[in-house]
Amino acid sequence: MLIRRAFVREERLSDAEREEWPFTVPCVAQLIGHGLEFKQPITFLVGENGSGKSTVVEALAEAFGLDAHGGRAGRKYVNDRPKTALGEVLELDLTTQGARMKSSHRLKQKGYFLRAETAFGLMSFVSGMAGYWEQDTAMLSHGEGFLTVFDTMFTAPGFYIMDEPEAPLSFTSCLRLIGLMHELAADGAQIVCATHSPLLAATPEADIIEMGDHGVRRLPWEELDIVDHWRRYLNNPNAYLRHVTAR
Repeated sequence: MLIRRAFVREERLSDAEREEWPFTVPCVAQLIGHGLEFKQPITFLVGENGSGKSTVVEALAEAFGLDAHGGRAGRKYVNDRPKTALGEVLELDLTTQGARMKSSHRLKQKGYFLRAETAFGLMSFVSGMAGYWEQDTAMLSHGEGFLTVFDTMFTAPGFYIMDEPEAPLSFTSCLRLIGLMHELAADGAQIVCATHSPLLAATPEADIIEMGDHGVRRLPWEELDIVDHWRRYLNNPNAYLRHVTAR
């Protein structure tokens, strides 16, 4: 484990700032004072669109020294960009190993932030550059490009953050990612993944945090809303579709 907890000190925000986005999002508001504890090497953040998953993972990336736009640890110009509002005030309670890695020379830092929203543009830009992969991802499908990133950049104990990595992946490729995450965690890496995928969330021994109007809560996989909805839909699609296709 590299990070025990992420939190925002109450004195870092004024009353007026607390009334502005993103601090009005329930899961973000809960970071103020209470914080978010990490209990397992793999943590999944799940919830509906707008629940704050992406906001939290990009701030985690910034707090650890990764670029909120995505990319590997140790990028030379990562700190030149303005941080997000949450990234500006979010703090991390690091383990000894995490503190050692974060303070080490940038070339020794290990980690990657894969953000589906910006990944394709970044992959095209850095393909063939030192420290990345040799393949021209423009010649690959989107899913194959993501798998190239996983195979090349997710290879050593470090801090790995993913925001909806399932976006271009097939069922089989998602299973391959699960195997990679499980192997990384066993080798000492820490992973935080925001996802809508019940498939990924079923990764063995992962901690699952559901975000929503309630803030944050830990739930077993079988009690997640995304699992319940997918199970109901696959069992009887028309129970859902009749509400959105009826005239």
